[in-house]
Amino acid sequence: MTDVTRLRIDRVGLQGDGVAEGPIFAPLALPGEVVKGRVEGKHLRDMRVVEPSSDRVAPPCRHFKSCGGCQLQHASDAFVARWKQQVVERALAANGLEAALLPISVSPPRSRRRATFAARRTKKGAMAGFHARASDVIVDIPDCTLLEPELLAAIPMAEELATLGASRKTNLAVSVTVSLSGLDVSVSGGKPLDGPMRQELATLAQRHDLARLCWEDEVIVTRRPPDQQFDGIPVVPPPGAFLQATADGEAALRQDVQQIVEGAGQIADLFAGCGTFALPLARAAAVHAVEGDTAMVAALENGWRKAQGLKPVSCDARDLFRRPLMPDELGRFDAVVIDPPRAGAAAQIAEIAGSSVPVVAYVSCSPASFARDARVLVDHGFSLDRVRVVDQFRWSAHIELVAGFTRSRSA
Repeated sequence: MTDVTRLRIDRVGLQGDGVAEGPIFAPLALPGEVVKGRVEGKHLRDMRVVEPSSDRVAPPCRHFKSCGGCQLQHASDAFVARWKQQVVERALAANGLEAALLPISVSPPRSRRRATFAARRTKKGAMAGFHARASDVIVDIPDCTLLEPELLAAIPMAEELATLGASRKTNLAVSVTVSLSGLDVSVSGGKPLDGPMRQELATLAQRHDLARLCWEDEVIVTRRPPDQQFDGIPVVPPPGAFLQATADGEAALRQDVQQIVEGAGQIADLFAGCGTFALPLARAAAVHAVEGDTAMVAALENGWRKAQGLKPVSCDARDLFRRPLMPDELGRFDAVVIDPPRAGAAAQIAEIAGSSVPVVAYVSCSPASFARDARVLVDHGFSLDRVRVVDQFRWSAHIELVAGFTRSRSA
């Protein structure tokens, strides 16, 4: 039997675990706390807090200890905000950069408008929820404090989908998004479709009043277009399309982006998705939207054609990792908006750095890749003027931000 070890927690790591000297990782521990437990490899098991931090609070959700959906509900809101800001500051410092961070924007509880439930058949029927922490066990989450109520109410529907179409050996992934016309549901990991199953799924969609139901790559039924609105501009995203996690987070990002590019007459929106930024920006400027997913490009273009009062929006379906916009293509723009995936956009940033573009608004979901790309821009004459952390993944270790760069005329 492994001896019980006493440790003092030095910091919180990037995954939200407490970290002691070693390093030893202690889940649900906070800096300054003294904890006891059994050390197995680099992890502390059966942890007990001996001396709690003043930042420790009672988790607002009763599922927190078992559910893996959140990592930081045991910490005060002030601590989480401070920690997320510090992660960004440290990432910048590691690349020789610094910036005065604007006040953090935090989405409220029960505001997550999209989620992927794990669902499986059981001997007594089916169950759906989130995975337990570091486990493939599914945890029931009837009182989740993270999700919009309409999303939480979709769990019985996810269970029915598992009963209907899950194998006994694997879980379904049931992605659910709240739209203006009802729930937009996309399922993966299920049985192959046949005629009877398609009919049963269509009946399920009607019974639960779903807007749209997709199974793998096939649209089973669209009862109503699952509209989203980007600052009041309607768009119908394709199944499984990227969407900001909360309406509050989207609004915070959009407002900062608009302020950064204010006054620009020609804007390039790179990794544009379905038009989260491109369409609102088109109220004041002509926009060239570039996105690698052709279905999202089609949704963006269709949204622009149906909207009223927008300036021209041109669209390009293009893989910006393999074919970034080159300096001669970028030369006509007064500003660039870029919102890449977690890996960042090293190839595209290199071309922006070598172009004449004077303003860049950078939206990122990875402080590390953002700081790497920021270093390149600064080395080519840009200044990092503003950074704001936007916390729409509340109580998680996930960190998003929006930043503004300007290039001096002499650069």
